[in-house]
Amino acid sequence: MSRFLDELPLSLVVVMALSIGLAPFLPEPHIWEKLKMLAAGELRRGIDLFDLCLHGAPWLLLMAKVGRMVVSR
Repeated sequence: MSRFLDELPLSLVVVMALSIGLAPFLPEPHIWEKLKMLAAGELRRGIDLFDLCLHGAPWLLLMAKVGRMVVSR
């Protein structure tokens, strides 16, 4: 996994996080809506869990990539 993160271009991960991670942008980013539902305990339907995973994955990948870059210095 660490080799995968090392070879993955940071610019690609940032673009993924800003596009897939935030889409649809209006009325509010989907990931933000799902995180609010999670905090309120309203994230129960399967589609909502799928949406959280789909829109959250690029952000987790970005955090892992940046963390790996910081640790490897």
